[in-house]
Amino acid sequence: MRLDQEGESGNIEDRRGFRVSPGMAGGGIGTIIIVLIGLYLGIDPSALLQPSVDTSAPAAREAGAPDEMRDFVSHVLASTERTWDEIFRQNGGHYEKPKLVLFTGAVESACGFAQTASGPFYCPEDRKVYIDLDFYRELRQRFHAPGDFAQAYVIAHEVGHHVQNLLGTLEKAHAAQSRAGRADANAISVRIELQADCLAGVWAATANRERKILEEGDIEEGLNAAAQIGDDRLQKRAQGYVVPEGFTHGSAEQRVRWFRRGLEGGDLNRCDTFSRGSV
Repeated sequence: MRLDQEGESGNIEDRRGFRVSPGMAGGGIGTIIIVLIGLYLGIDPSALLQPSVDTSAPAAREAGAPDEMRDFVSHVLASTERTWDEIFRQNGGHYEKPKLVLFTGAVESACGFAQTASGPFYCPEDRKVYIDLDFYRELRQRFHAPGDFAQAYVIAHEVGHHVQNLLGTLEKAHAAQSRAGRADANAISVRIELQADCLAGVWAATANRERKILEEGDIEEGLNAAAQIGDDRLQKRAQGYVVPEGFTHGSAEQRVRWFRRGLEGGDLNRCDTFSRGSV
């Protein structure tokens, strides 16, 4: 990928090196007890609730030391900002840039406590994308999806959820899920995720048309990544068999098809997964 001309985003929130526990960060009964103890002892409770720094974490580096992955993520985010800002403006709207939070091991978001194992995610409550950069090692080694465009696709997919949130699509879909049974709620989730794949494709196609960010082999890397994290392949790898009713993100074929749809069209209007009879 060619990202130098995309600049760097100022919306990176680096929380790497801070170890977070769900009891302290989640505002549960443990937090209440800690606050009461602090008040009783005359100690500022906020000092007790601060996450402790894990000095063995990859992010605990000397000031000014190279941080290539952070720089890469910053450039990709800047590219999405530039692209979606223009698309929204062309359609008479305003694009509000999301924050991207880097974390190590676990993190507390407005949507709750999450660990690295849950993968990158977007929280509509605080409009932030969350990623532990160690996921990229998993993407290469466990999911056999190497390459810088594969990594960029992951970020662009989560930014796609932010676009859905700004457009009101996410709120409507979540409302429909709250009224649905488990199987129907899963089916709605699949449509949400496939649309985010398509939107990731729209970003790449638009940025490449305007600024030539893609190099030979990049598209193949992205399509491979989309396939490797399809629900059928993940289920097969984890349990040896596939349960389509349990899909929440879509099959490998679906994810590749919708990502390709965005890549080939570069058109926001081609990403409507909700008005179609089947996806």
